[in-house]
Amino acid sequence: MDDKYKLLEQDHRFPSGKWTGFFIQKNPPLGKQWMDLQCMFVQGVITASGNDLVGAFVFKGNYETVSGKCSWNKIYKGGHPVYYEGFNEGKGIWGTWLIEDKEKSINLKGGFHIWPEGMLVPEDEELVAELELPANIGSLKKPALASTRA
Repeated sequence: MDDKYKLLEQDHRFPSGKWTGFFIQKNPPLGKQWMDLQCMFVQGVITASGNDLVGAFVFKGNYETVSGKCSWNKIYKGGHPVYYEGFNEGKGIWGTWLIEDKEKSINLKGGFHIWPEGMLVPEDEELVAELELPANIGSLKKPALASTRA
C-alpha cells in the first residue's frame, strides 16, 4: 500500500474521494447551487478541488473527529475567497458560508450541505440561507487563505 493512503482519515464521517452538495444563495441566482468536489482528509486537514456555477475552486482547512467541526477557505481560480464553517454529524458536513470584503462593503452569507458521493441524504426542503450553528462552532481556528497555485 502506498504510504500516502496510510495517512487518510479512518473516521467514517470523513472519507476521502468524491463529494457532492450545494450552497444556498439569497441573491440571484437564488436557491440551491450544486457543487462537485474531490476531497482529501488527512490528520485534521481537509483539502479539496471542485466546480460549481461560479467556476473551478480549491479549498484547504481543518476538521476535528471528536467534535465534527470543520472550517475552510474556498478560493475560486482567479476569484474571491469564501469562508465555510460547519459540522459533520454523520450526514455529511452542513453549516454556513461567508463572503466578506469590508473595502467593497460586501457581506454575503448562506447555508451549505456537502456529503460523500453515494451517501443517502434525505431531501431537506427546510434548509434556509442562514443556519443557526451551535455556540461553540467559533472555537475552531479560521484557516489561512488557501493558495490557488498547484
